Amino acid sequence: MKICVTAAGPDPDSAIDPKFGRCPYFVIVDPETMEYEAVQNSGMNASSGAGIRAAQTVSGKGADVVITGQLGPSAVQTLTAAGIKMMTGASGTVRDAAQQYRSGELSEAGMA
Repeated sequence: MKICVTAAGPDPDSAIDPKFGRCPYFVIVDPETMEYEAVQNSGMNASSGAGIRAAQTVSGKGADVVITGQLGPSAVQTLTAAGIKMMTGASGTVRDAAQQYRSGELSEAGMA
């Protein structure tokens, strides 16, 4: 399983960034082993379509779950079509979010 956490920096000790389409990094992490890959969000400064571009990036990296704060309707639609579960309510670092996911502390986001 791979989870993607929107993050302010490129590693598991980076703070969670609440914005999905405009976060600086996606940290893709295996919640069991904490092995991770950091991906810069190329659509962060896009004038439009940042959420869709972000969703396509995350999907292309094989993420099963996205943990973030805010998701726009286009991002929700794109992630739903890709079969990616969306979770909200995490706090702290990427590492904290992975633990919160594993212990069932996060809320699943649905269609906006």
